[in-house]
Amino acid sequence: MDTRRLVLFVIFSMSILMLWDAWQTKHAPVTSTPVVAVNSVPSADTAGSATNTIDTPVDTGYALKSGQNVVVTTDLYKVNINTVGGDLRKLELRKHRANDDQTNYLLLDDSAKPMLYVAQTGLIGQDLPTHNSVFTSDAASYQMQDGKDKLEVRLSAVNNGVTVYKVYTFHRNRYEIDVNYEIKNDSSVAITPVVYYQIVHDSESNQGSALMPTFTGGTYYTETTKFKKLAFKDMAKEPLNITSNDGWVGILQHYFVSAWIPKDGLARKFYTEKLSDNIFRIGTKSTLSTIAPGATLAVPARFYTGPQTKEDLIAAAPGLEYSVDYGWLTVIASPLFWLLSKIHSVVQNWGVAIILLTIFIKAAFFKLSASGYRSMAQMRELAPRLQSMKEKFGDDRQKMQIAMMDLYKKEKINPMGGCFPILIQVPVFIALYWVLLGSVELRHAPFFGWIQDLSAIDPFYILPILMGATMIIQTKLNPKPTDPMQAKIMTWMPVVFSVFFFFFPAGLVLYWLVNNVLSIAQQWYVNKMIHAETVAKKQGHVKKSGEHH
Repeated sequence: MDTRRLVLFVIFSMSILMLWDAWQTKHAPVTSTPVVAVNSVPSADTAGSATNTIDTPVDTGYALKSGQNVVVTTDLYKVNINTVGGDLRKLELRKHRANDDQTNYLLLDDSAKPMLYVAQTGLIGQDLPTHNSVFTSDAASYQMQDGKDKLEVRLSAVNNGVTVYKVYTFHRNRYEIDVNYEIKNDSSVAITPVVYYQIVHDSESNQGSALMPTFTGGTYYTETTKFKKLAFKDMAKEPLNITSNDGWVGILQHYFVSAWIPKDGLARKFYTEKLSDNIFRIGTKSTLSTIAPGATLAVPARFYTGPQTKEDLIAAAPGLEYSVDYGWLTVIASPLFWLLSKIHSVVQNWGVAIILLTIFIKAAFFKLSASGYRSMAQMRELAPRLQSMKEKFGDDRQKMQIAMMDLYKKEKINPMGGCFPILIQVPVFIALYWVLLGSVELRHAPFFGWIQDLSAIDPFYILPILMGATMIIQTKLNPKPTDPMQAKIMTWMPVVFSVFFFFFPAGLVLYWLVNNVLSIAQQWYVNKMIHAETVAKKQGHVKKSGEHH
């Protein structure tokens, strides 16, 4: 196999790796954890009794009970808390715009079709409120005041001497919401509550596209299992049921995540359940301490809901930062994002940061790339002689191969020398691909001129066209294939790749464009140098021949 075939192999391998990695991200398999039905009898230390089911599946569809909405406005959120269950039914992110750029990004919602995305909590036990119970609120709306760092919203439910306060505390500039229960037992009997936290989500919305697939589904983390993703189809096959003394559960989608984070050290059981054809829930439940008559118990928890910004995720809970999933190349991608962020902190423009990061990566691989380009340049100089050999031997491939090997040996050229340096750089490219695809920091981040969103496609397709042009130039700089079929493939390769890049985020295309321009400059220089060496060598050979005669 000569260098041209190897280069083709590398290019196609990169494409296959990217597509395979994208498919893996969207179709992540369920973990091999033993499972049982959520509504079966749970163990006494985690979930109450068999009659304390949270609710039951609905065969004909899924409908939420609805009461009054309490509207809460903070610096980061606009939220609807429903008096039925005290659910978070609608949540807008005020610092993130919707795709139409005109309105706040709607993360949680109970009214859009097919989207259903709500956060629920409840208490299981006699006279205790579930997410189907009705709470009361002192006000119909709340707003965080200037100069205040937090806002408290208090809901209450009273039944047969048991008073339950469900208290939301919103914090300025934090995407963590404290959700605390205060249970006061003024009844005549002791109670042992089970607290649960769950998210209900449909299986159809936010699924990405065929060319740019993204994962939307369940996710959970414990110190034992580490970070796991759970597709809705896998929830339908095998409901999740694991126990732990730590960790969180949530829903993951492109750029955003919601996660219930129970009290540290509280034993918990993680569960999933299919509620209807396209509605699922994922949650955690825990048995609390017995509350004697006249006693009160406080049950703290936190709910993270917002963008996948690294610093916010790290501050919220261990393992939550892994919701920005770079797949099997995390070990490379994480340092790349760290460096990209550091560059951005200086230049204050993500597009400029991408350009500078590309230059740094290119500099790191400069010598390695140079050796590859040198080998390809040497092959380029041999192209006329290889073409002559092809014409001489015709269809006798065996003689052709023998003659080629003799020529490579005589000229001291390694035909595989141009492939290895490219292979080394493939993991870095794929890792950076996932960094640029998955970083919410690039969402709606402007570059210059017509590029006002580095996470979206170039609206005028200028970057993909320029990228295609650079690929054509690179093709001209590479050794010309002697095989007509290979020559046609190399001719059409830039066109095919350009079509793919028409649908890629502008930030990723910008990276590849800058990388190509730098590669062209380096390859042109190496080609020129090798050509000069070849000419000098020929002249020296002619001179020696003349002296000999």
